[in-house]
Amino acid sequence: MTDDKKDLIDRIRSDWARERPELDTSAMEIIGRIIHLGGTFRSQADQALKGFDLHYSDLDVLATLRRSGAPYQLNPTELMKSVLLTSGAMTAALGRLGRADLITRRPDASDGRVRAVRLSAKGHALIDEAIPVRFQIAREAVAELLQDDRQRLGDLLRKLSLTTGPGV
Repeated sequence: MTDDKKDLIDRIRSDWARERPELDTSAMEIIGRIIHLGGTFRSQADQALKGFDLHYSDLDVLATLRRSGAPYQLNPTELMKSVLLTSGAMTAALGRLGRADLITRRPDASDGRVRAVRLSAKGHALIDEAIPVRFQIAREAVAELLQDDRQRLGDLLRKLSLTTGPGV
C-alpha cells in the first residue's frame, strides 16, 4: 500500500509492528478507525451546529425528546436509555438546555420525586430547524461509499454494537 493510501490507523499499526512486532494490532483496523471516525464525525457535527448555538450533546437530547412524539417529554431514565451520551454529559446538556429555555423540567405525573424533561416550544422549533442540517452532515460523511457498502457497513456495525458489552 502506498503512503497516500494509508490512514492514521495504518501508520499507528506500522509503528507498533516496528517497535513491538509480537503485538497483534489487527483489531485496531476496526476499533481504532471507529474511535477516530467518531471523534471526527462529532467535530463535524459540532461545527455545523455552531450556527444554532448547540453542542452535539444538546442536539442529542433535543432530538430524543422530539422523536419521542407528543407531548415530547421523557423522564430521566427514559431519556438516558435513548441518548448517545454519558450521564454526566446528559446532566450538563440538560443544564445548558434549561438555561436556554429549550426544555422545561416538571414533576413527573407518575412519580413526583422525578422531574420529567419536556421540549419547550422554542426547543421544538430549534430542533426542527437543526436536525436536517445534522442529517445532511451525516450523508456527506458517507457520500464516498456506494449504497451497498453503506448497507453492509451499517449491518456490520449493528452486529458489533449488539454483541459488544459495556466497558469494551
